[in-house]
Amino acid sequence: MTWACGIDGCGEVFDEIEDAIIHQTSEHQRRECKVCGVVVPDGYLALRHAFNEHTRAEYVRAYDADSDDVREREEVKDEVEATADLQQVVERLNDSGSL
Repeated sequence: MTWACGIDGCGEVFDEIEDAIIHQTSEHQRRECKVCGVVVPDGYLALRHAFNEHTRAEYVRAYDADSDDVREREEVKDEVEATADLQQVVERLNDSGSL
């Protein structure tokens, strides 16, 4: 399975999900959370922040989303978390100074 970066039409493809997350974190602009204002890396880490730190209702209101939008993003988050070695991602990002 390959993983494509979906940020702003980037489309760069990776063989490993960990490489895709690191790419999103280090190669794309960070975003301000529309719910709480914290600045987070775009992509998976932004989704993780949104769904771990805020309610679905807060996400829907802040991002003008609907239930299909929420479901799609939760599926992406769940698939990444079922596949990725997130400890490896954290270690690599810490080593590179990206976190």
